[in-house]
Amino acid sequence: MTELLKRLAAFFKPATYPSDSDAEPAQITQSRVLLIVYDPVMEPAAGATLSQKMKWNRPSDLVGGFISDLTQVSGGMAQYRIVERVDENEFPIKTDGFRYTPQGYLDVLRGDAAPHSPPGVDYYAILNKYKVLQRVARNEIDEVWVFAFPHAGFYESIMAGPDAFWCNAPPLKNTEASKRRFVVMGFSFERHIGEMLEAYGHRAESIMEKTCAKLSGEANLWRRFTRYEKTSPGKAACGNIHFAPNSRADYDWGNPAPVVSECYDWLLNFPNFKGDRRIVAASEWGGGDMRGHHKWWFNHLPRVAGRKNGVHNNWWQYIVNPQQVIL
Repeated sequence: MTELLKRLAAFFKPATYPSDSDAEPAQITQSRVLLIVYDPVMEPAAGATLSQKMKWNRPSDLVGGFISDLTQVSGGMAQYRIVERVDENEFPIKTDGFRYTPQGYLDVLRGDAAPHSPPGVDYYAILNKYKVLQRVARNEIDEVWVFAFPHAGFYESIMAGPDAFWCNAPPLKNTEASKRRFVVMGFSFERHIGEMLEAYGHRAESIMEKTCAKLSGEANLWRRFTRYEKTSPGKAACGNIHFAPNSRADYDWGNPAPVVSECYDWLLNFPNFKGDRRIVAASEWGGGDMRGHHKWWFNHLPRVAGRKNGVHNNWWQYIVNPQQVIL
């Protein structure tokens, strides 16, 4: 009961935010990435890995395109660098100790066997093997990207470290030894850069929701940014990673219906809105192309100088580095 009361007191304690400022510069945030690629050899005689056998994508191509996209859409505010790549000739271990064999995994892909249950990967085995908590604490790395494949059991993103919070997945407990929060991204080389941007988009949504959690009404600019016509008639802004301003359902990025949106006000005038409301439709964000929409959406995220209501006008500082989020 005492522990519960402490948690409740901490939750309701007013957050201490830095003073507002018009001139505080937008910080370029750099992140050093440990890249782990699970691509087991499936045919020892030929040396063919899973990605080669299935003719899936090369992780190096996906990583290069993804980093390039993030640099572009953030206006250079998000700077990612791979400091180490580890190629694993094995299947990652599951939470119950199970590990696929090449034949067993192919049986699942062919529909001859059901995927293993429970499906989740053992994150702690990965953190321990690569001494991730210690390396984050020593400022050698800032986050981890893992490439795997269908049924590997990774979340799109998950957060660890002291006071880690929901990041499109429950936080990893007992990881305080890292001394700061960090994210583990889970990607699949069976998919493409558009899906990588979607995973990162859900990370951005989770982090910005937490960043602005203490703000209400119009002061919560994150909530305003994510408005779309279906849920906020007449007040559409930029939507979220699943819903464009005019979307009627999840992934409805190709909807040709015109809608009035303030998305240009966010792009051109933030934080000094001028009431710039224009008619927009799917042609603005790629006509249904996933990567096109996601780049459009990220490009509208604020990245300018200043701070208001305790939240910096450059949201990339929080998305890249969740340690900057004030709880």
